[in-house]
Amino acid sequence: MSTPLYLAPRLEPRLASLLDDTELLHRLTRALGSPLNIVLPDQIAENVGRFQEVYEKHRLAGTIYFAHKANRSSALVRRLAATDAHIDIASLHELQHALGCGFAPERIMATGPKSPEFLWLAARTGVIVNVDSADELRTLAALVEKHRLPAVRVLLRLSDFDSTGVTVLSRRSRFGTPAASATVLLDILDKHRESLDFLGVAYHLDTIGAAEKATAFEGCLRVMNECAARGLRPRVVDIGGGFGVDYLADGAQWETYTSELTNAVLGRRPALTWQGHGYGLRNDGGTLRGTLGLYPAHRPVSGPRYFDELLATRGQSLGRPLATLLLESLYDLHIEPGRALVDQCGVALARVLEVRDTPGGDCFVRLEMNASDVSLEEHGVLMDPVLVERPGARGEADGDGPVGVHLIGNLCLEADFITRRLVYLPRRPAPGDLLAFANTAGYFMDFSADHALHQPIARKVAAYRAGDRWDWCLDENYWPITSTGEDC
Repeated sequence: MSTPLYLAPRLEPRLASLLDDTELLHRLTRALGSPLNIVLPDQIAENVGRFQEVYEKHRLAGTIYFAHKANRSSALVRRLAATDAHIDIASLHELQHALGCGFAPERIMATGPKSPEFLWLAARTGVIVNVDSADELRTLAALVEKHRLPAVRVLLRLSDFDSTGVTVLSRRSRFGTPAASATVLLDILDKHRESLDFLGVAYHLDTIGAAEKATAFEGCLRVMNECAARGLRPRVVDIGGGFGVDYLADGAQWETYTSELTNAVLGRRPALTWQGHGYGLRNDGGTLRGTLGLYPAHRPVSGPRYFDELLATRGQSLGRPLATLLLESLYDLHIEPGRALVDQCGVALARVLEVRDTPGGDCFVRLEMNASDVSLEEHGVLMDPVLVERPGARGEADGDGPVGVHLIGNLCLEADFITRRLVYLPRRPAPGDLLAFANTAGYFMDFSADHALHQPIARKVAAYRAGDRWDWCLDENYWPITSTGEDC
């Protein structure tokens, strides 16, 4: 057998403790079925505190907005409502959900594409509206004036920032108004000063590049200066999200795997994936072509640490750290982490249904879930599951050491692979075992889940510590009334 290549998940103490309670995990899946999602509400509160420490370190004022689209959980949002964090919603139903989970309108910001109904409820309730275009701004002003509503707080989302000096390439976005066209937005604000309470400007870039984000930040400051010259008195810069998550425990494993994947694509070693899938790489007559289409799963500089380093990044044209520029201008800083705020906040469980060997020498492990239930590979994240043995399995004959397997789903589709790559487990699994996919609360848990072939989607429960043990309740029944969650 080839040397096993592992991609062990990074597990912090709270999540590791939950995974150690194998009896609870099996009891929950027996009662509620497979797949099953578990969220950890207290972890999201801890993550908020870590971001707040960065604000304090740089002596900055501002607000943390959780990007609700990362997870549908009521328990996470309700626990978040009991912290100082605010929430960023991107649909009519997310707005209704946030209000129902305990967020007052002054703690809610509406972003993303907005239907007329979404804009109407946002204006009616008085949440902040992060405006995407000139047409949206005009529509919002008309709603306020037609229904004689109080002025609505607005941010202007900008995009396509130009750099000065050394060129910084900026990926184009379908969201926001090009910074060069910001004057159009400011003219609308001038015309509707009684209807629109202008807070400041925003951007959200689909990149982890600090230089590109610093360029966008400086572009926002230039627009803010123009606003001030018009007497609009802006006071907020919103830099969006994109702080990332470190999914893997060992960076050396990541480096080894990606190197060996390259060798496999070039035919220098046995395949690591089903039918030679290259995750964006291909062999063109012995030459490696393409681009590796994977999320950098080992990212030690991520989340609050990335936020800290971003604030220390010097602007290209102004030459001072971003935090210093904010302090000099007396601006507040808003951020919109999604994935980073639910880091370590959840796990997806799946029951092993079948283990079979193929004539070609592959081992298939069929799970009671499908690829849409835990969409790790759809989002380009490679990470090993944790084997949770069925009660009484220890010492059985199938525990002969590590085995490489392909994880397949329960749909009647050739493409229903949970993992296209060969995953190494500590022993050959058996029906009744569970596989736990750790750290799935950010986009992987239910962002893509559907009822294909009438298969049920995962139930969701909230787990919390009750003294020296784990307890739980259905996600929809969780309320953070006490510190232990005993009133769920």
